Amino acid sequence: MLPILKNEEIAPNIFEMVIEHPRLAQKAQPGHFVMVMSDTEMSERIPLTIADFDRHAGTITLVVMAIGTSTKKLVQLKTGEKLAAMIGPLGHASELADFGTVITVAGGVGTAPVYPIARALREKGNRVISIQGARTKELLFWTEKLSAVSDEHIITTDDGSAGQKSLVTEPLRKILETKTKEIGCVYMIGPAIMMKFCAKTIAPFGVKGIASLNSVMIDGTGMCGGCRVTIGNETKFTCVDGPEFDASLIDWDILMARQKMYCEEEQCSLNQYISNP
Repeated sequence: MLPILKNEEIAPNIFEMVIEHPRLAQKAQPGHFVMVMSDTEMSERIPLTIADFDRHAGTITLVVMAIGTSTKKLVQLKTGEKLAAMIGPLGHASELADFGTVITVAGGVGTAPVYPIARALREKGNRVISIQGARTKELLFWTEKLSAVSDEHIITTDDGSAGQKSLVTEPLRKILETKTKEIGCVYMIGPAIMMKFCAKTIAPFGVKGIASLNSVMIDGTGMCGGCRVTIGNETKFTCVDGPEFDASLIDWDILMARQKMYCEEEQCSLNQYISNP
């Protein structure tokens, strides 16, 4: 049982949770994820990318969007209560090299896992340009934290309520048009549709793109095959081969189709939870 040191709603239905887990905090790296079980040993396993870690304090920070039954149960846990389980770090850590100048693109909750990557890339000596997007101002979070680890920080919103009114692909394209030779890599984390069009945006410029995938996952150890994705005509497992892949090789249409496989069951579960929490 793992103590919850903080559980705070930082945007509508988006919660920042700080968990005490000294051993995991010592091993965590940017790009890693964990499997979380909320309150009992029968809880669903929820894959969440590590948003931050503090080796000295022995803590792991997670950012959770409460949209389904299991995530809603998870964020109902209060400060001082305990998680049933959290295992990790899982997956491969991010590729951190001195690329020169890098662009990190964060869409929605993708801001959380982008933050430690941007911080680590800057510590490696890179110039970091961060593009942070959301549908509206109210859904933006960690803007100051991301800005603090970026040399340039651009905010976009779909409705223009904060930053510039555009999708994240617009400033991404403009930067590449003027600084193609300077950009060593583009990291993108957010909704699959956003990452798909980021990959399409960078393709004509020949710049390397890395995307962190959020495919359906059950055990997180490569045994179930639920998180399989098609990468360059090969089948890969997001949990053990990823979660980060070359964005140009990802079959985005298959990924998005598989993400929708259990929508009916998920909605049924949520309806039952709402009627009988």
